[in-house]
Amino acid sequence: MCLPHFVKVGKKAMDKIKVLVSGACGRMGQAVVAAVLDDDELELVGAVDLRGGIDVGDLIGRSMCGITVTENLEDAIDTHQPDVMVDFTRPDVVFENACIALKRKVSPVIGTTGLSDDAKATIKKLAEENGTPAFIAPNFAIGAVLMMLMARQAAKYLPNVEIIELHHDNKLDAPSGTAIQTAQMIAEAREKVKQGHPDEKEVLPGSRGADYEGMHIHSVRLPGLVAHQEVIFGGLGQTLTIRHDSQNRESFMPGVLLACKKVRGLKGLTIGLDKLL
Repeated sequence: MCLPHFVKVGKKAMDKIKVLVSGACGRMGQAVVAAVLDDDELELVGAVDLRGGIDVGDLIGRSMCGITVTENLEDAIDTHQPDVMVDFTRPDVVFENACIALKRKVSPVIGTTGLSDDAKATIKKLAEENGTPAFIAPNFAIGAVLMMLMARQAAKYLPNVEIIELHHDNKLDAPSGTAIQTAQMIAEAREKVKQGHPDEKEVLPGSRGADYEGMHIHSVRLPGLVAHQEVIFGGLGQTLTIRHDSQNRESFMPGVLLACKKVRGLKGLTIGLDKLL
């Protein structure tokens, strides 16, 4: 159900956080739109996508809300004056979107992965210059965050590890941002280890996956998948597998909503949902 965003509680209007969704027509964007509409602390004020012109209610299969998806992010921000912009677009446009938001003192909450280190450095600089916090999370699922934290802890005792990440076949970047962040967190807890036989040879190039600080990362892309990851540790006579599965896109929504509510209280650029838990 879509409620008017001027809803009052008793005689006093609710002081809500104003949210604009960028990439609203995508599958993640639609899930974010629905989640924001259903949250009592947030107010959906705008939606942007290359496929504009549709009411967000129609977009997500509900009654019309009076909020139309528009095509120009700058105009939408200037018109609706959001506090937060949630971005689930594409790796090749998310950086520009973040810059547009920060220059207008709107806090970006970014779920699109694939940003380069240079792009993150620029976002951090803009956030500091404009006094507007920014937030990036490779994965907004609470269970995925716990998986990464557990993997970092396990790496202290079982330093030999490989990561297998599995996603739907429309994902553009590989390895996933979650896999990269997991590898980075593991690297914090162990010395660099050369894994596998020292004389091993790839008969087919790439068969051992990407190499990060000696650990290997493998990417699977298949229809029917959403977002999944295994972190497999090997030790003397034993293995330990930590796995997380997102069965649907709603699994990311509690983390997205949490970031929308907390981002304005942060400083500069914050990366990783674990920083908010």
